[in-house]
Amino acid sequence: MIILKNAEDMRSWSSSQRNNGFAIGFVPTMGALHEGHASLMRSSIADNNASVLSIFVNPTQFAPHEDFELYPRTFDDDCAMAENLGIDVLYAPTASEMYPINYSTYVNVGGVSEGLCSASRPHFYRGVCTVVTKLFNAIMPHRAYFGQKDAQQTAVIRRMVRDLDMGIKIIEMPIIREVDGLAMSSRNKYLSVKNREKALAISKALDYASEMLTSGESDASTVISAVLGFLNNIKVDYVSLVDADTMHPVTKIEKSVVLAVAAYVGETRLIDNFKFDPKTLCEDSSVFPILEKCDK
Repeated sequence: MIILKNAEDMRSWSSSQRNNGFAIGFVPTMGALHEGHASLMRSSIADNNASVLSIFVNPTQFAPHEDFELYPRTFDDDCAMAENLGIDVLYAPTASEMYPINYSTYVNVGGVSEGLCSASRPHFYRGVCTVVTKLFNAIMPHRAYFGQKDAQQTAVIRRMVRDLDMGIKIIEMPIIREVDGLAMSSRNKYLSVKNREKALAISKALDYASEMLTSGESDASTVISAVLGFLNNIKVDYVSLVDADTMHPVTKIEKSVVLAVAAYVGETRLIDNFKFDPKTLCEDSSVFPILEKCDK
């Protein structure tokens, strides 16, 4: 596995791969890798001739009061995982490489970036879109892999790629969970034993809501109230049912939606979600006997 540190070297390698007709897959990360990241890397390796993993803890997506300095950094272990899985290149630029003195250009995506995480982290998606654009420019991938746990982030990146004609296929991969249901996250390392137990309320709430929707419940406020009932021992940032494409809140579940949760367990902010499409239930007349709920 090659480790590259600057954009010029990265572009040179990618250009040579493209000139040979090779497809490049890309997995962007901030390191502290876990099985969720591994699932993205495996998919990239299976789908492409060459695969690149980036590790960069991006300062522009952290507010001053957030955990940039504390964010777990396990570079040597991350390198070992990536190499063992078969990643071809690890791109690990420095902050000064990504944001040189007098840096002043940022990427903003409207609409789909509003609400959810932006409500409490208004700086977040400007930082994400800027760093991902720079990574795309250096790596020049054909496909890029993102996890569903960050559903709004994936929707924002997909919109950015479409609107700016970047020509990159964005592939969203399923959430990988611990045995007890907790969504895998680099920030899980912050949790004490007691708080980790409290954090399970999030996945339990989503499981219950999934059962409600599968049983035919279509009122968003009813589902949200049920989820909040599970989360009374932790600090909720948001619980929202949103259109899977626009990320805007819905009042009725009539097409594909995301039920998204963000909450603080102790000082640790965790996010989780699941996607639901009522069309998947249309063949089950016991769930939706009223045919108008299903588009023929």
